Amino acid sequence: MKLQNVAYSLIITALVILLLIVAEPIIVPFVIAILIWFVVKKTRNLIDKIGFFRKYIPRWVKTLLASVVIFFGLVSVARLLIYNIEILSFSYEDYSANINAIGTQIESLTGLDLQEQLTSAIKSLESTDYLTGLVNSISGILGNMVMIVFYIIFILIEESLFERKLALIAADSEHPEGTKQTLAKIDKTMSRYIGLKSLIALSTATLGYVVFYLVGLDAPIFWAFLLFMFNFIPSVGPILASILPALFSLLQFGDFTAFLIIIIALTSISVLIGNFLEPRLMGNTLNISPLVAVLSLAVWGALWGVTGMLLSVPITVALIIIFSQFSNTRSIAILLSEKGRV
Repeated sequence: MKLQNVAYSLIITALVILLLIVAEPIIVPFVIAILIWFVVKKTRNLIDKIGFFRKYIPRWVKTLLASVVIFFGLVSVARLLIYNIEILSFSYEDYSANINAIGTQIESLTGLDLQEQLTSAIKSLESTDYLTGLVNSISGILGNMVMIVFYIIFILIEESLFERKLALIAADSEHPEGTKQTLAKIDKTMSRYIGLKSLIALSTATLGYVVFYLVGLDAPIFWAFLLFMFNFIPSVGPILASILPALFSLLQFGDFTAFLIIIIALTSISVLIGNFLEPRLMGNTLNISPLVAVLSLAVWGALWGVTGMLLSVPITVALIIIFSQFSNTRSIAILLSEKGRV
């Protein structure tokens, strides 16, 4: 019997993974729509803190206002990024002239003649193709915005009805209060995570933009955006976001001065925010093991690419909260949690 249950579990797991891969074009926009819905709710709650809006403005007006602001903000940022990436693409020929300077400095410091290897490595990267691909990716996201917007509209329409349905489901369940608490905990945790993590990522990106601007790095908004987005990827995200602009500075300037300044500055920012600001703000909001965070990053990244990496932590946190509410899966939640308290 136990062997049969294990077989059923493996089959179900395989089918779920297959569904996640095959239905990615449908599921990913829906997941993004849910996250944007959380942001809309958070924005609406902030608007509600203003007495005039709370007393005299209907809820649907506040929801519409928050949705319009967020939507136009996302579209504006995407278009600004495309413009910055195009600047980098057009300037690639100018940057390639600095390869010789970099090779000369490496040879003077180490005594190694890496000129040919460095030149072939830079050319093999074909930066223009990568940047063009990145432009196409962002354009693809803008194309999916129609589907995402439709999802958000129907989620907002269903919001009040969904709350009633959940109340009825909770009333019919064996543990109605536990069901309500689970749903409330997921909502509170996700809203808090998205809000605080966005604030932390925005602080890091703003400080990074100042560094890029002072150094004179081309398209500083693009690199600051990478800092912002990569901060949502646990462990490896901030490291990659620091290394990429530093390596690009070598290509742009042809010396190691800007490279060292960017590495030292971004590392200092990451240490200060990661060790002081983030623990104070986030506290035990996530309750997720660092090892589990890295593993979830790898799993969701393999399934959905960069989008999966960005969504890995919110999805895993939601699973931990859900698993913790049922006796059959509580042990899994304890293993996935940071200190075993769920």
